[in-house]
Amino acid sequence: MKNRIFERCVGELSRLPGIGRKTAARLALHILKADSEQVKSLAESLVELKEKTVFCKICGNMSETEVCHICTDGYRNRSQICVVEEAKDIYVLEATGFFRGLYHVLGGRISPLDGIGPEDLHIEELLKRAKAEDVSEIILATNPDIEGETTAIYLSKLLKKQNLKVTKIASGVPIGTNLEYTDEITLLKAMEQRKDF
Repeated sequence: MKNRIFERCVGELSRLPGIGRKTAARLALHILKADSEQVKSLAESLVELKEKTVFCKICGNMSETEVCHICTDGYRNRSQICVVEEAKDIYVLEATGFFRGLYHVLGGRISPLDGIGPEDLHIEELLKRAKAEDVSEIILATNPDIEGETTAIYLSKLLKKQNLKVTKIASGVPIGTNLEYTDEITLLKAMEQRKDF
């Protein structure tokens, strides 16, 4: 007879992105073997993450407050905005320690096959920010795949109408790869060698 509780845990873990059933089963076994305090700590951190994390009302980054720590940092270069698809991309770019400007999270990318058009993304908010703030450069850091490139081209056309300098991170990031899987040195070089778009 199957263990319903174990199977449910495996099922829930396998719903996470990048986690197949084998990995989910390994994780469930690890949790089962861990001491109760570790498991409680993990469960509490998940609940706290869900209940106390919001998205910044300015840029869309993950935050514990209404406005994130990057948007409130007076030492950031406010003339540059780096546009990313998801908040997790900010986390990856910040790990390089290179970029000191601001960010804007689109909340996805243009993907007609998935029913996601420009109106489903935070593009209007970006255009308003670029117009209202003293922005001199928009850096497009969308993923180097078909949807990411489509989104970058679309944004570039809109932003150039506002006479903004639009650059794109260099192609050190392999095509078809997501930023979250790219190492810090490659991202650092991609940011350093960005080019006009």
